[in-house]
Amino acid sequence: MEHDLSPATLAELRRPRPYPAVSVLTPTHRREPLNTQDAVRLRNAVAEAKKKLEADPAVTRDRRADVALQLDRALSEVDLSHSEDGLAIFAAPGEHQVWSLARAVPERIVLSDTFLTRNLVSAHTAQRPFWVLSVSADRCTLWSGGVDRVVEERAGGFPLIREQRNFDPERQEWIGDQPSAFRSEDTRRFLRDADTALGKLLRHHPRPLYVTGEPAALSLLGEAGSVAGDAVHVPHGGLAHGTPEAVWQAVRPVLEAEARRSTEDVARSLESARGRKEFAAGVDELWQSAREGRIRLLAVEENYRITVRDAGEHLIVAEDGDLDARADIVDEIVEQCLETGAEVRFVPDGTLGDADGMAAVLRY
Repeated sequence: MEHDLSPATLAELRRPRPYPAVSVLTPTHRREPLNTQDAVRLRNAVAEAKKKLEADPAVTRDRRADVALQLDRALSEVDLSHSEDGLAIFAAPGEHQVWSLARAVPERIVLSDTFLTRNLVSAHTAQRPFWVLSVSADRCTLWSGGVDRVVEERAGGFPLIREQRNFDPERQEWIGDQPSAFRSEDTRRFLRDADTALGKLLRHHPRPLYVTGEPAALSLLGEAGSVAGDAVHVPHGGLAHGTPEAVWQAVRPVLEAEARRSTEDVARSLESARGRKEFAAGVDELWQSAREGRIRLLAVEENYRITVRDAGEHLIVAEDGDLDARADIVDEIVEQCLETGAEVRFVPDGTLGDADGMAAVLRY
């Protein structure tokens, strides 16, 4: 299952496909007892997608068989033992993808000439992904992080391992000689190579970067490299050989402090916008402003969802089962804002007070 939505990947997902490009969205659950029905719900959703293919006169027999096969292959690749909060299956003639999402999605099946990406974009933005590079004199390990965990990422040549004869970092640390390992030219070259590899990865997969290591390693990295040298440094050794949980516990306080500062910045920006008459709230006003490209900053509470339906010139609150109900309007607004260059910030529930879950600073 896919997780990393890079700009290049998103562009590829959004390109037109031969009709039909099928998008199957379904909510999933991380824990029991809610996750016990996920497999049944997913199979039913795929079966319903096949029914839509059968009923669509614009789909030829050969394409129907091809896309149905792609749906079956996608279904076989789903691993619900590692479920998050939503799942997206994309299938088109000759291809399929399965995406796990760390944000709830409405149950939905769409046949079009493009895949439905707005829930994917919103989930990726809410996840606030980041990289952690853990460095030591003999190993540089890359970790991919989200809102509640990190996992090792084997990409871009990582982990980088420095082969040395008679090199025993544990013994050096035990006898108090560890800092000397960071005075050698070989170590400097090794860390410079890690910085170069990281720079290449960041060009294709840009994210905030944190670097962990002994103070001496961080100091040398700042001298030898440029990309990692400009990252947020977390002085904590041993994590290049550590566990995901150890890395998460080391960077978590830094992330939480940054999140608090970010939330405070958003609150100040919104309050200032009120005084300048550049403040907007309410799903209908925000949807219209987003389509007009007027939003400069959009703030969304993390678990805010609302269902609406189109009443002509305006959106009105609706029930999930209503005709033409749009249960993912928040994700639509998020994607539209990102498309027009707005900054989107997800903040803790209750942060926005009377703004009712979502508010914006307007450009004009």
